[in-house]
Amino acid sequence: MLDATWKFMENLAQAKLAIKSAWPKIQSECLAVLGSELHYQAMIYHLLREQGKVPLNQIGMNVKMWIDSPKSELFRQLDKRKHHAYQGGFEPIPDVVIFKPSINGDWRRRNNEETLLNMLVAIEVKASERANSRLQPSEITLDIQKLAAHREEAVRKGAEMFPIMLIIDSALNENERMTAHALEKCRALASDLEVGFLYASPTDDMCCI
Repeated sequence: MLDATWKFMENLAQAKLAIKSAWPKIQSECLAVLGSELHYQAMIYHLLREQGKVPLNQIGMNVKMWIDSPKSELFRQLDKRKHHAYQGGFEPIPDVVIFKPSINGDWRRRNNEETLLNMLVAIEVKASERANSRLQPSEITLDIQKLAAHREEAVRKGAEMFPIMLIIDSALNENERMTAHALEKCRALASDLEVGFLYASPTDDMCCI
């Protein structure tokens, strides 16, 4: 755990350090309770503030980031799937975002240009919350691809960001947790696309950032 809250979190190295510092507590506390994906998102936000010492005005949850005329192939394809009246852009909504100080605590939807340009880290969270069912590789790989596409959009605007896939596989029954094969498939894709990969279950953990 870091000793004191950053006055400002200026760069990606500091943001990664905050996440690594919070990760042990994120693992232990999220695995200590059985809850919904949204509940784990809130716990992760709280622990990044408490253990990672991320400043209050630099961390948001469920941040809507409308992107006009996306350039990444995936976002363009997802845009085309919508009714023609609603085409022309795509709106990723990362579960947790750490921003540069210049965001000034304003990540409202109307501030979409600034949120795209001022991200340090975007985190997507998945959790095992379904009865008699596992998290499927297809849903996680799509999220990993979305994270990579989101970074591509930011880079095209001259910004930088680091995307992270974070999985809380807290199910008590082994038959409701990801298989080793599925987990490795997702980890490998994240590595190929240079997306961070964090995984916690009662028997395994990974911290690849």
